[in-house]
Amino acid sequence: MHDPFDVCALEGSPLALRTLTIGPGMTTTLGEPEHDSLLYVVAGSGLLSLGPESALVRTRSAGLVLAGEEAVLSASDELDAIVATVGRDADLHAPMGARELAVSLDEAGAEAATSARSFQILFGPHNGSTRATFFAGFIPPGKAPWHYHLYDEIVWVPEGPGRLHLAESEDALGPGSAFRLRPRQVHIVENAGTSEMTILGVFTPAGSPSAAYLTPEIAAEYLFAG
Repeated sequence: MHDPFDVCALEGSPLALRTLTIGPGMTTTLGEPEHDSLLYVVAGSGLLSLGPESALVRTRSAGLVLAGEEAVLSASDELDAIVATVGRDADLHAPMGARELAVSLDEAGAEAATSARSFQILFGPHNGSTRATFFAGFIPPGKAPWHYHLYDEIVWVPEGPGRLHLAESEDALGPGSAFRLRPRQVHIVENAGTSEMTILGVFTPAGSPSAAYLTPEIAAEYLFAG
């Protein structure tokens, strides 16, 4: 097993992101005293166990370990994952449903987001994550208008090619790229390829990934067009 390492540790933010690789037949523990942990399996398969409950996890599966819990992740074959942690300073959303240990992108449908984009929530207040929302976004070729969110967010890119457009910079996004979007930071995530691009995002406070706001200039264009 390779030790996990930080991809994104955010100054002034309760969010952090790291990668994790576990060899076949190996195990590791997940959970921190004051941080929620959100797991996403990039490749491989295994078993996530928390007390008497266990759940199979595989590529495109996610798991939730709340602050103060300790879970065991066992790899059936080599397992690559990302782990997002959410600190105690994150605002809590009221719980809205029963806690789940693991979910899969293959088990539920996608919802509409901005432009022609869609998203699928893995964990949020509806299934036990009250500090943050963990979701997959599906981006068709091209880019959306300039917009911003009110939440603090880390985005991880399992596949490319893409580009991150900010007011002050423009950066290429390839497999394994990660970036932070601060509250009200105007941006565009562009799919520079010819097929649908998937991104993984975690943000706090918890809510809906569709809560996006247009810049005044773009909003004025939309109003004029209407």
